[in-house]
Amino acid sequence: MEASEGEGRSEMECTEIETTVEALDGSLIFHVVKEIIGFVLFMHQQIPGILQDLSLEFHTLQAECENLDSVLTQTEVKASSRRKHNGRMREVKQGIRKLEKLMNTIFSLQTALQLMLNEIHDIQGVILVLGTNPIRPQHVYEMCFSHGRVVSGVVTDFSKSRTSEGLSRKAIRALISKGAGSGSYAGPTKLFLLVKAPSSFNLPMHFLPKRDFRYSKKIVPFRLRIKCRTRDQDMDASHHNPQTASSISLTKTTSNDLIWYGRFQCRHTVKGLPSKTPSTEE
Repeated sequence: MEASEGEGRSEMECTEIETTVEALDGSLIFHVVKEIIGFVLFMHQQIPGILQDLSLEFHTLQAECENLDSVLTQTEVKASSRRKHNGRMREVKQGIRKLEKLMNTIFSLQTALQLMLNEIHDIQGVILVLGTNPIRPQHVYEMCFSHGRVVSGVVTDFSKSRTSEGLSRKAIRALISKGAGSGSYAGPTKLFLLVKAPSSFNLPMHFLPKRDFRYSKKIVPFRLRIKCRTRDQDMDASHHNPQTASSISLTKTTSNDLIWYGRFQCRHTVKGLPSKTPSTEE
């Protein structure tokens, strides 16, 4: 079934989340997608801990490695202290190697999304696909954005804000309430990121166009629609009118100018790690 087709997947399946801001800017979208990526990977046991904690641990280890290296270059360090620092350095480097491939891949994914959001300020939707193949996924998460007032031509500041934190928490709570992440663990898999944007978009080093992206109709996706409370009345009315709802739906886009862009190359996927999460079965 094509991702842009909504047949068999009613609009009632889409959970709406409102924010009071006048516009969904790139920073808000980035942090919502980033947090949902972390949630999806952790809940489906593809990373060994919460993404925020893993990121903090990785950066802390890198900083400690630099400090130890600085200490060890000093000639006046006592032999006993040097042995102690060398032992700790081996532990730190082992910890860095354990996380480096995973974290660098995630950071690369985040950087690519930031680049796209700086180019396209009003992306229409994002799909996260978990599975060895995006055509036959295990899990699908769809996000649709109703932007409100769009400000173009401005380089986005991706600093985290209180608004982005609150909106991310709302989105994750909504997914949890729908049972997201409760599926059985099927072993390490891959994450594919797709973004809906105008066909004129060109960032081939990070995203490739996928005009006819389809995934199996057997998969029922988790859907979120994030909108501004100040969205104009015409758009709100069209959402509640079944004859015009397709004009703003992620799953029924009428514009031929919008296509999916995906990170499909193997080097652009997040490979799962064995999870430390204990089994619920005794």
